[in-house]
Amino acid sequence: MAELTSMMNIGKEMASKLDSVGIHSAEELVRLGAEQAFLKVKRRYPNVCLVHLYALEGAVCDVEFNSLSESRKRELKEFSDFLKI
Repeated sequence: MAELTSMMNIGKEMASKLDSVGIHSAEELVRLGAEQAFLKVKRRYPNVCLVHLYALEGAVCDVEFNSLSESRKRELKEFSDFLKI
């Protein structure tokens, strides 16, 4: 199993947060997907923001988070905004 820090956009701090919510490997993150991983992290760390969600999506897709398409960023923003309700 690959370490989380081997993924694009995942530094030690984010890897630690993911580990604390039960996501221990790159494969687990990919299987779960960015939105569900973000939801788990957001429940434990309410101050994580939209950029964290972009970073998770970039990690899952193996791209820099700022390279995500505008339409995908819009979808992720809608998901994040929904969590604020």
